[in-house]
Amino acid sequence: MRRTVLILAGAATLAACGPTRRPRVATLPAPGQTYTADGKVVRITGLKALPPPGGGAAAMAVAGAPVPPQFQYLYGSGEAAALSRQAFRALVNYATYRRAAGDGVVLKPGSTLAAPQWEGCAGKPRAAVFDADETVVLNLGVEALAARDPAAPFDAAQWSRWERTGAAAVAPVPGAVEAFAALRAANITVIINSNRSAANAAGTVAGLKAAGLGDFVPGTDLFLRDGASGKDARRTVIAQRYCVVAMGGDQLGDFSDLFNALPSAADRRRMADGGAVAALWGNGWFVLPNPVYGSALKGGFDEVFPAGKRWTDTQGEK
Repeated sequence: MRRTVLILAGAATLAACGPTRRPRVATLPAPGQTYTADGKVVRITGLKALPPPGGGAAAMAVAGAPVPPQFQYLYGSGEAAALSRQAFRALVNYATYRRAAGDGVVLKPGSTLAAPQWEGCAGKPRAAVFDADETVVLNLGVEALAARDPAAPFDAAQWSRWERTGAAAVAPVPGAVEAFAALRAANITVIINSNRSAANAAGTVAGLKAAGLGDFVPGTDLFLRDGASGKDARRTVIAQRYCVVAMGGDQLGDFSDLFNALPSAADRRRMADGGAVAALWGNGWFVLPNPVYGSALKGGFDEVFPAGKRWTDTQGEK
């Protein structure tokens, strides 16, 4: 699930608008800079000629740029790799030993988070359903551009180009390839439900294959956005065909669109951490880490740090 994130000085604020990402727009080079064909920024002050595309000064300029910590964590850290493998291992263990009898883990239409009802499983083959972006594929190519200016608004046209042409610059989320192989060996169909555009289906199919995740067919085991941004309608279609025994995603909306309607970070946390929903994490619903973008990045200081849990360092005060 993609995002809309605006980073302000000293704070990160989420503006949820549709299925897309953090706002980004194409920007002109600053004085003394130019862009190579792949979007890298090159400082040209003092240069007598532009560097060759794909190397030279362009590579050195990018290599020396600082990487924002959220990008360091998700795309570079061993901790994120360990968390991802942990989630996939738990999902496979749960899905392969769970019997198809009873209900699945997709909410029925008209259900609520406070009183969930589930799509039934009787007579249906088993399936596991996954989001795509930052759940099973890491969008290294386009996120490298975002990391150079994480406060820049989202460029929808650029993202669409990425969906169509970025297959060579993705990588699998650690653990995804092995998990998909284990699920398929257990006769559990692997299904992708993504808010990528159906118009760019060929590029998404190519990216999943390039990441080593296998071949996918739109409308069969790959469901993409065609019009409305929510995933629930597609989940319902999938659950009519399959007993969905497990779902994986990096956003709460990858499990139910009802989370997206909650008005505040405090409401989202309270609903995710209470009642019947709280029992689903690791028990049918499995979350992958993503501190870079998405619906998790919201909440003011008072929501994140309640007044009753503040501490004053009296010895440090002057």
